[in-house]
Amino acid sequence: MDLAKQAQIVDSIHDTLNDFVGQRLKVRANMGRSKIVENEGTLMQVHPQLFILEMDRKRGRTARQSYQYVDVLTGMVELSQNGEPLFQPFVPEENDVFSDMMDEPLEESVLA
Repeated sequence: MDLAKQAQIVDSIHDTLNDFVGQRLKVRANMGRSKIVENEGTLMQVHPQLFILEMDRKRGRTARQSYQYVDVLTGMVELSQNGEPLFQPFVPEENDVFSDMMDEPLEESVLA
């Protein structure tokens, strides 16, 4: 995927989330090393590079967490509302890319 297409997708994610400001969303974030965090909160602000969710904590406390649109693009952060995902995966599965490569004939320079 080229950079222009990525920028266009990030802009569309920003525009879509702008419509959800003030609404409750569920976030599922892959924090690496097999650590996945799931929280629910209110989308508070949408900025050019990131968005901010206010999460409910114990004893009436709240915490703010920010995420980047690029993380949504790459699938590291998944957002849903009422069990329905807000975005479909933008990046094809690795197996799909590999199977597409297997369908294409090898170039002569590779065979030589």
